[in-house]
Amino acid sequence: MSDSSTSDLFSYLKEQSSRSSSSELHSTTAPASSDEDVSESPETEDAASDDAAEAESDLSFEDPMVGEQLRNASEEALNNAHFGIIQLDDDGTVQFYNTYESNLSGVDPEEALGQNFFNELAPCSNNRVFYGRFRDGLKQGEMDEYFTYTFTYKMRPTLVDVHLYRDDAGANWIMVRKR
Repeated sequence: MSDSSTSDLFSYLKEQSSRSSSSELHSTTAPASSDEDVSESPETEDAASDDAAEAESDLSFEDPMVGEQLRNASEEALNNAHFGIIQLDDDGTVQFYNTYESNLSGVDPEEALGQNFFNELAPCSNNRVFYGRFRDGLKQGEMDEYFTYTFTYKMRPTLVDVHLYRDDAGANWIMVRKR
């Protein structure tokens, strides 16, 4: 990819991220302080953003710790991941829907928010293989399941790897990687 197309992609993703900032994720960031309280130097800010960029690039579908990394990742990191990331509440309602998953499914992230994943967004997943595992994980209070699945709703059959995960804070995540 050329430097100009990388820059254009970064600008586009940044713009998309700022547009969808109205949807709240589990966040550990403190509220913004007043200008008088700002004590970080530009060097400190650069180092912090380098550290954040390095941490964000660590999101990997294969990493056994990726589920816990999701809850602390920024929205930008979630959208830059090379796999689909969907956050659901316990009822299956979409709380977050990343760019990769949007491109895979053809569903805009803003359109996905608030929809029930199993009944409205991906009804082909409302079965024992997929939704059954999600429901069982909720009953047990923990979820860390990997399986292969074929999505068929409103799309050509698409073979994917799926990772269902419930983090320590109780957030439910679906990670999807096209095979």
